Order: sequence, then C-alpha cells, then structure tokens
Amino acid sequence: MPQEEQNIESDAGRDKPKPFLQHLEELRWTILWSLVVLVAAMLVCLPLAPVIFKWLCAPLSKITAHPEMFLRSLEITGAFSIVLQLVVWSGLILSAPVILFLIGGFVYPGLTDQERSMVRVAGVFAFFLFILGVGLGYFLTLPIALKIFFGIHGWLGIQAEWTAPSYIDFSMQLLLLFGLAFELPVVIMALGYFKIISSSWLRSYRRHAIVVILVLAMVLTPGPDVISQIVMAIPMYILYELSVWVVWLFEGRRLRSAGSGI
Repeated sequence: MPQEEQNIESDAGRDKPKPFLQHLEELRWTILWSLVVLVAAMLVCLPLAPVIFKWLCAPLSKITAHPEMFLRSLEITGAFSIVLQLVVWSGLILSAPVILFLIGGFVYPGLTDQERSMVRVAGVFAFFLFILGVGLGYFLTLPIALKIFFGIHGWLGIQAEWTAPSYIDFSMQLLLLFGLAFELPVVIMALGYFKIISSSWLRSYRRHAIVVILVLAMVLTPGPDVISQIVMAIPMYILYELSVWVVWLFEGRRLRSAGSGI
C-alpha cells in the first residue's frame, strides 16, 4: 500500500533514537563548535579592524563632511577598547549564520529525508535573509537614525561629539539585530511545515502579528527613534505575509499528495 510504504520510508529516514546523555554530548559539541566558529571569525576580523572601522564610519558622511574626524576617543586605552569592540561585534555578525547552521544540525539527524531537504532549503533562505537584514540596516536604517539623533542635538543647540565606543556599540547592535529579526519568516515557515501553525491561523491573527512586530522593532532597534523602528517593522511585516503564502503552499501540496495517494 502506498501510504504504508511512505510511512516505512519516512521512518527509515530517521536515525535510531539516542540515549539522553548522548543528546547532551551532541549539544555540548554544538556549543563548543559554535564557540570555535565565533573565535575563528574574531581572529579573521582582528587584522581587518581598521578596514571594518572605516566601513562602519561611512554612514557618518550623511551628517558630516569629515566622518573620520567626527568620533572621539577619550581614554588612553581607548584604541584597544575600540579594536576589541570591532572584533567582537564583527565576529558575532560574521559567525551568526554559521552558528544558526550548527544549531540546525543538532536537530537534523532526527528528521525524515523530506524534512531534511526542507531544512537545507530553509538554511539557505535564512542565510540570505540575514544578509538582507544586515544590508538594510547598514544602507538605510543606520544613516536615517544618525541623521535623527544628530538633528536632535542641533535642535537643542548641543554640539554633537560622539565617542567611538558608543558609535560602534550602537551601529553594530543595529546591524546584528536587523539580521536576526529577518529570520522571523524562517521560523514561521518551519512551524507551518511541521503543522504546528496553519495559514488560516496566521491570517486570523494578522492584527496580533502586527502588534508583535511593532513591539519587536521597538525592542530590537537601539535608540528611541520611531523611524528606525518603522524601517524594521515594514519589511518584517512584508516577510510575514510572504510566510503566510508559503505555509499555504505547503498545505496545498500536502492536500494534493493525500488526494493522489502518494
């Protein structure tokens, strides 16, 4: 019978159940490899610290003609702190997609062949969404946020002189969080694929989703400016609607498979 054969093949695609302690061992190795990837990414970024700093300061050209002279270092060890910040933040951004891949690999052995194929596709999709989020944060949101905060200083009659550590923390946090926020569609599609949620459920809770997205944008964007929050919220909502359609396609595919007895 086709359905029974499918169930047998599905079960064959799974690895045999493992003892709890073995799962803990695999989790330990996943964490260790994640740390190794992070340290490796930081080592790669270390000699590139001047280049990364110059690249990070480029959006300052929107508010000053001399971005390289705008930031200040007020401590003797300030340069060391700046390098350390650049290396840690850059390492986190560079290694984040790989660490997400390692986390996915932890659950990979317990999936069927079809589920593994879906996870591979989702991994590629997640990687490009992370790059898209970081790119949107760098080319659009960061310049807008800098203009807003610089303008508020001028409105109050205050001469804006920002420290380099403060600027690095603000900009790098924005880029990393934008990249992670754009992983929301992957989570939604995975839940839909495994039948935890449905497209009708997503549509019925659309208003709630808008509120959640706005709250996430408010929490994730560094700084209180509304413009940056809106710039994050709009593409997140568009991706949410895209996820609804993808989940609907999953459901249609399952119905066609069930109807044909495959």
